Amino acid sequence: MNKRDYYEVLGVRRGASDKEIKQAYRRLARKHHPDVNPNNKAAEAKFKEITEAYEVLSDPAKRRQYDQFGHQPFGPGYETAQRPGGGPGGFDFSRFDLGGQGGIEDLFSDLFGRRGQGAQAGPSKGEDLHYAIDLTFEDAVRGLSTEISLQRHVPCPSCLGTGAGAGTGGQLRTCSACGGSGRVRGKPGLFGGHQACPQCKGVGKLPSSRCNSCHGAGTTLKAERIAVKIPPGVENGSNVRVQGKGHTGQQGGPSGDLYIVTRVSPHPFFERKGDNIYCEVPITVTEAALGAKIEVPTVDGKASMRIPPETNSGQVFRLRNMGVPHLKGTGRGDQFVTIKIVLPRNLDARSQELFRELGRLHPEDPRREIRQ
Repeated sequence: MNKRDYYEVLGVRRGASDKEIKQAYRRLARKHHPDVNPNNKAAEAKFKEITEAYEVLSDPAKRRQYDQFGHQPFGPGYETAQRPGGGPGGFDFSRFDLGGQGGIEDLFSDLFGRRGQGAQAGPSKGEDLHYAIDLTFEDAVRGLSTEISLQRHVPCPSCLGTGAGAGTGGQLRTCSACGGSGRVRGKPGLFGGHQACPQCKGVGKLPSSRCNSCHGAGTTLKAERIAVKIPPGVENGSNVRVQGKGHTGQQGGPSGDLYIVTRVSPHPFFERKGDNIYCEVPITVTEAALGAKIEVPTVDGKASMRIPPETNSGQVFRLRNMGVPHLKGTGRGDQFVTIKIVLPRNLDARSQELFRELGRLHPEDPRREIRQ
């Protein structure tokens, strides 16, 4: 099976800096990490793919080889020979035990806040929230201010987020299940069979006695109405970030963010391509032959457009700056209007005679050039 280009896997350009490669890997690793996606074979395969790509592109020597020869130097034989314990296809899963030190293991520790035994007890950012919102075509173009209702984890008001019971002063003890590491042995596979401790949820610490309100979790689920502003120019699948409106962090860490995912309904008249808008406008034979000034619908209302004499069906006209506002930056796209000539129907005898007379006055053959 052909492998995907490593730069494509990480979503970076071929000339990307080491910092850009590392940032791209961090983002993808957080999303597809097996701890975040338990029992998800697709996420596990994706995580394997991005990690393999990062190992090559983060090493200057390997990256030079890859840029010159592609995947060939990194085939199964090469990988197995270079790494003790190399698995099928040259990918050694045992290297990803997060308890190890150095190399890619340190990167994983940095990604998930695990820099050694007991480090999980420190502050960590809360999880992000995703909320899908349905928009009309016009709302996506013009922008929208609205409110949404959702539930998110906030600090427990009884224990102020410590998870500890009354009278304990928020004291914490080392989790007996994981010895304070926050990780326990699980099923063999990625990360040497380690997974987040189910007792302390990967924190490594537990309150001496649990809060009666949140049962030691330190957070409660709260329904909220949040004001959000959808900027002009979003399209189907855009993500609008609302900072700090995700789940609350652990041990005093900052809250995650809220991402509004837009779902835009199609329009019966307009079609959007990028930041340009396309439509088809009918005109009469008389307007096409003699020219006319017509009104054309736009997302901002009616606009005046001049049809020059002898306009053909299918001819396209541009209305500058009448398209979609650029989501990043200033300005707008354009609107492109395709002309469609509509013939009169139910012609009476007099009308038919007029068309015959017109044909006699202008005996043109529009198909002359296509005849063989």
